Amino acid sequence: MAGKYFQSFEHLLRADPTYPQSQNVSKFVNCIMREGKRSLAQGIVYRAFGLIKAKVGDKDPIEVFEAAVENVKPVVEVRSKRVGGANYQVPVEVNRKRQRALAFRWILEAAREKKGKPLHRTLAEELLAAFNREGGAMAKRDNTHKMAEANKAFAHFAW
Repeated sequence: MAGKYFQSFEHLLRADPTYPQSQNVSKFVNCIMREGKRSLAQGIVYRAFGLIKAKVGDKDPIEVFEAAVENVKPVVEVRSKRVGGANYQVPVEVNRKRQRALAFRWILEAAREKKGKPLHRTLAEELLAAFNREGGAMAKRDNTHKMAEANKAFAHFAW
């Protein structure tokens, strides 16, 4: 019964014209897009994939992108819970869709933080760094996991 209220809109997500095999690319383009400028966002992603292809010639840029997103996805996060007048940071597992959303957000934040270069270049650098399990997005994921580990004493409050 609860499933009908929380339906996924993944089936409404239009496939990317250049990379139709990956729904994640289409979603990522949507996350980059600002003010409805899809062609600009697609250009950024495609140029970043071109730079990735140039740097890692033996792998497909989609494989690098998918692996980078998988590496950045958090398993647990902390949520604030008020119990008896005190706030506790309670570690909770992250569902699949939120994992992907957080991974996209952290990769984009890390790429946008680097000033002085075009976004497609910093995005390519960040995706390659995440592919190699380093960089700003991976640091954010590691900090999230460390916080959850430090607060696992309060896990019994997650009801």
